[in-house]
Amino acid sequence: MFDQEQWEQLLVSFLEEAKELIQSAETALLALDEQAADEDTINGLFRAMHTLKGSAGLFSLDGFVRFAHQMENLIMRVRDGELILNGEMITALLSALDILRGEITQLEQTGTPSALDEANPELLSLLQTLGHSGLSTPPAATTSPDPVEREPVAAANLLASWHISLRFDRQLLQYGFDPASFVRYLNKLGTLQHVYLIQSELPDWPDFQAENCYLGLELDLQTEASKAEIESVFEFIQELAQIRILPPDSQVEDYLSLIAALPQDEDRLGEILVASGLLTANELTRSLQKQTEQTQTTKIGDMLVQDGAVPAIAVDAALQKQQQIREQKQHESALLKISAKKMDDLINLVGELVIAAAGGETLARQQGNPLLQESMSTINQYVEQIREIALRLRMVEIGDTLTRFHRLIRDTSKDLGKEIQLQINGAETELDKTVVDKIADPLTHLVRNALDHGIETAEERLAAGKPAKGVLRLNAYHESGNVVIEVQDDGRGLNPERIRQKALEKGLLNTNEQLDEQALYQLIFAPGFSTADSISNLSGRGVGMDVVKRSIDGLRGSIELDSVPGKGCCVRIRLPLTLAIIDGFLVSVGDTPLVIPLDMVTECLEAETGYEYATYNYRELRGKPLPLIHLRQHFSIHSSKAKRQNIVVVSHGKQQLGLVVDHLLGEQQIVIKPLGSLFTQLKDISGSSILGSGQVALILDIPGMLQRMRDIVRTPVYAHLS
Repeated sequence: MFDQEQWEQLLVSFLEEAKELIQSAETALLALDEQAADEDTINGLFRAMHTLKGSAGLFSLDGFVRFAHQMENLIMRVRDGELILNGEMITALLSALDILRGEITQLEQTGTPSALDEANPELLSLLQTLGHSGLSTPPAATTSPDPVEREPVAAANLLASWHISLRFDRQLLQYGFDPASFVRYLNKLGTLQHVYLIQSELPDWPDFQAENCYLGLELDLQTEASKAEIESVFEFIQELAQIRILPPDSQVEDYLSLIAALPQDEDRLGEILVASGLLTANELTRSLQKQTEQTQTTKIGDMLVQDGAVPAIAVDAALQKQQQIREQKQHESALLKISAKKMDDLINLVGELVIAAAGGETLARQQGNPLLQESMSTINQYVEQIREIALRLRMVEIGDTLTRFHRLIRDTSKDLGKEIQLQINGAETELDKTVVDKIADPLTHLVRNALDHGIETAEERLAAGKPAKGVLRLNAYHESGNVVIEVQDDGRGLNPERIRQKALEKGLLNTNEQLDEQALYQLIFAPGFSTADSISNLSGRGVGMDVVKRSIDGLRGSIELDSVPGKGCCVRIRLPLTLAIIDGFLVSVGDTPLVIPLDMVTECLEAETGYEYATYNYRELRGKPLPLIHLRQHFSIHSSKAKRQNIVVVSHGKQQLGLVVDHLLGEQQIVIKPLGSLFTQLKDISGSSILGSGQVALILDIPGMLQRMRDIVRTPVYAHLS
């Protein structure tokens, strides 16, 4: 049916979908661990596992299917109300998801599956035991002290018949089952009063697969058989269908629950009511004919209520379901999956277009042709719009990255014997996908540090007058063209004196050297620096924080710390929105062009004429000292000095710095080109760019220069600058 190339493409699609389904299942389990059982969340968890198992079966991953089948059985019993999901089950299911995730990774790397049910007999046995255990059976329902009278179903014939709702799995036919056979068998148990066919999510003709089942059924069965006898009809397809059976004495509320649980496939009001069993197809047809015959326009819902076919509360529930289905369909139709490689190729081409457009504008300006200049200006406007749209396409919400820490915190807090709650703010904050992918590891290390060193045990917190449960907050927000991510805990905070003592022991400080609080905190990012009294499985070896700093620096970001001893600590990471194209401010020293990220430029000042600046100095700016770096001397640029010099004031976070340059050349779109391996040790430069003239301009690393200035001020020869 498929050639090798098509099969490989299908497998790649399955692996990507499997990752999403496993992550979705994990998120649902963690949500259920933190709150009371929610029907929608449990249904979502079951659908994820069912889809995952079914997709794996198409690729003959038998071990994967058998392992996922045990998980699905357990979740199905929870969904059907036979078991209450407890902590032991959640832990077992999370461990099982880790195994499935590992299998997906192995398939990606080697293309060879493993016998999961043979490789993990202990966990498989645990899942089987939990799935058949009666210890977690829900308690018997108690009578309400204040019973509420429930409205009976209006249609009398529904009271004497069972309503059966069936939604078949796509693979039903492939397993050799015929939907019509169940209808014939039910007819032997009694009389089928109504049989309504649902064409569930029928695809377009090019995508139609003859071996797939796209059907659903709504049946009204008048019978003296028990519910167990009716359920036995579907014994062999329990895992290949969604089956809901409502007894003859069902109330309106039972049918309303069925409406809420209907699959997202039909958005017409009448069809929803028929699918729920509250309305027969004949009754709907009569109401539609009557609506057509009337001269005035009457909504079908109002018509059904007027005719007494259904109660008003049922129409309201169906309208709510209709709106939900339409919103879901609109959301799905608005999404388009694009390969990350294709997106990278697009961004690269847009970058080349930016350079070419800048070159054309430079030539037009040199020729002095006003019509050509106007034309190039228009082209540049469109290029800028294309750039903005292309960069937005690569923007993703950081929420997926942050929510994955629920699992880490759950497992780690149990290992440490601590009670810790995770709070996430700003999950909708958008950031370049490349940055999001690279920030996960540094954030993981910061979170582990906060859990291990920051937040105290319950006993210590109670003794300090704090709640027993600690709080870890992950906040994300936009600020001045950057994205700020905060890892904040309400633990013991940093101990400045202990940091100073460790720094003296390691030779990072002199005994007579004084540092401000921020500079002192930055010492924890030195290689091998640790204030931990003992080494744990999580931290304490003095490795990791320097790696975090290097990772953030590599993303052209910066990291700050705020701490109040006994109250908590906040690690604040500032990152650029994108690593591809930025708005830059072009300056030059002699004939050497330099680029400053525009979002960091605060203002420009004229330097005093006739004043000979030292390489590092300061001047007063509105009553406050402004550190200065003379870029000519700092970079050892050998060229004649301009008659007039300028100071570009840049800011990053709470810090300011003045850069002394010769010429201000204005704003320009800058395509960032990474430096080669030969220049990896180059200080104060974060990248390069090609200008429209063909020149190579270096991009200044402003956070690195601010750090360099702080280090310089600490040296004795420049002590007067502080």
